[in-house]
Amino acid sequence: MTMSGGDDAAGLPAAPEVVQIEVGLLQNFCEILYCPETRAAAIVDPAWEVDTLLREAGRLGLKVEAALITHTHNDHIEGVEELVRKTGAAVVVNPREADRVRGASGTVVDATEGVEIAIGRRGVRALETRGHTVGGVCYLADGYVITGDVLFIGGCGRTNFAGGDTAQMWESLQRLMRLPEETRVYPGHNYGDTPTSTIGHEILTNKYLRCATFDEFRALWEKTQR
Repeated sequence: MTMSGGDDAAGLPAAPEVVQIEVGLLQNFCEILYCPETRAAAIVDPAWEVDTLLREAGRLGLKVEAALITHTHNDHIEGVEELVRKTGAAVVVNPREADRVRGASGTVVDATEGVEIAIGRRGVRALETRGHTVGGVCYLADGYVITGDVLFIGGCGRTNFAGGDTAQMWESLQRLMRLPEETRVYPGHNYGDTPTSTIGHEILTNKYLRCATFDEFRALWEKTQR
């Protein structure tokens, strides 16, 4: 696994193929990202049904080399230890939340701003997107972004958990809105009308992204999420 620095959507490496899988009672989405040339793979936020994720990886003939963590709420990391035990995968996580998974892996890779994580000959870029948690990360590929619990289809993540911050959530959402409109959104939960969307569609339809100012966003958040 190799890494280098970079800025948002500029100069992204070739995108891994992506398989979206819903797991668990909280409607979590996990993604298997893989390189079709080398069959190297990474699994995003492994939880609840690691056997299902590994069975799909096996069906595709993939070698799982990494777990990419968007944030460390239990419903996104519950399966990390099992995945590491069965595959030897490295765990990619923001340093602000690494203590939550450090004991589950011998290899921890820092998902800091702009770092590129190679998946075979393909790769994704880490974007620090705080607000839901102190070390939230989205993983940006050429053509799609995996948003964890920052941006949902038609919604956004809560900020009233420990480590949440409404102002940082606003800034993170503004950043995601600056991605190319055709960028496909893969959220951390199946809470929307469709499993995926695009940045352009969310800008037009997501009430949180339609707020013109932070004060408007904060007022909407307080009305709808508390």
